[in-house]
Amino acid sequence: MGRCPNCGKWNTLVEEVVAPSVTPSVQHATTTLVGGRVSKPEKLSAVSTQREPRVKTQLAELNRVLGGGVVPGSLVLIGGDPGIGKSTLLLQVSGQLSQTGGTVLYVSGEESANQIKMRANRLSVSSDNLYLYPETDMSRIRESIDEMKPDYVVIDSVQTMSEPEISSAIGSVSQIRQVTAELMRIAKSQGITIFVVGHVTKGGAIAGPKILEHMVDTVLYFEGDLHHTYRILRAVKNRFGSTNELGIFEMQETGLKEVSNPSEIFLEERLADATGSAIVVSMEGTRPILVEIQALLTPSVFGNAQRTSSGIDRNRVSLIMAVLEKRANLMLQNQDAYLKAAGGVKLDEPAVDLALAISIASSYRDQGTDPSECYVGEIGLTGEIRRVNRIESRVSEAQKLGFKRIYVPKNNLKDWTPPVGIDVVGVATIGDALKLILS
Repeated sequence: MGRCPNCGKWNTLVEEVVAPSVTPSVQHATTTLVGGRVSKPEKLSAVSTQREPRVKTQLAELNRVLGGGVVPGSLVLIGGDPGIGKSTLLLQVSGQLSQTGGTVLYVSGEESANQIKMRANRLSVSSDNLYLYPETDMSRIRESIDEMKPDYVVIDSVQTMSEPEISSAIGSVSQIRQVTAELMRIAKSQGITIFVVGHVTKGGAIAGPKILEHMVDTVLYFEGDLHHTYRILRAVKNRFGSTNELGIFEMQETGLKEVSNPSEIFLEERLADATGSAIVVSMEGTRPILVEIQALLTPSVFGNAQRTSSGIDRNRVSLIMAVLEKRANLMLQNQDAYLKAAGGVKLDEPAVDLALAISIASSYRDQGTDPSECYVGEIGLTGEIRRVNRIESRVSEAQKLGFKRIYVPKNNLKDWTPPVGIDVVGVATIGDALKLILS
């Protein structure tokens, strides 16, 4: 602009170039590693492979989901719906970790110290090594961590934290990205284990940029129904262990209690002679879990039949019903189908196909299944029953819970001797399975 819009004179505007200031987080992010060592190129043969010991909590279910315990210097993100129990879980874990000799700094941007203390009294959490810090300014949090040098830090939640060097609003994409990068730098440079709480959107994904999940070491989802007491902790990313591990807790007045045998919980309310019910042995990570699949088929009163499912992929339901109609001669195109996995569990592995088909056929024929039987198998589009993995663990879990017979893919019986005490029946096609089970 050559002319000043205020005074009307020409060539009076002077450009002033302001050099951008480099934030401390950017300066240190690429210069330090765990333990404060300066990063430098190293030979592959000279890199130490010695693993740091994991720290086990008193919650065996949490240890399982984390891959065996808490890894020092890791950044763990826990997401879940509001009121599901994320803060309760982390306060319990903080109390347990502080009792093992470690120092825990609990940073809350949503509650005051008095409110956290009231919850701690209800959960019977008390320790001189647990510090509460209601703060949202990352610069002050950074100073407190440098001064205290805690072993563990809890951030509740990442959406409420603000980096003062970023001018955008709290909870924005740039704020969440910068706060997470700063927490990752603290965790890796000082060897501090950091637990971060993340809110979720209506779609169930963690609010904020997707890079938030890519930056952290472990992503855990805390799931459950607010109208029921059971909660499920599921690992969807873990750099130090298996993914899709499952931990089950029960919300009680005194906090979260772990459920050591979830199969009994899921099956205890099953009716003996109910139609449309089938038991499947599903693998959640390394653990076999028996879950009841329920189906209800009714004649459709509209032009297009409805397909509704809860805990089971709707596309999988439509696929199995199409196979049953084509390969098993069941007229299902004019039937509304409603299916659910009892107990609030989400089943997404192919081995649930056979139990899904049995429950649909049982409801369609109005014929009950044997309550002492369970079913495992993947169904192909041509009607064949395909083999599944970890069949030994599935059969062993069914036998332990008192089931007398289990139907498995016929190819899974090769080079394997079934255990004594349970009848293992191999089936090759969905037609053969229906003849044996619903004859």
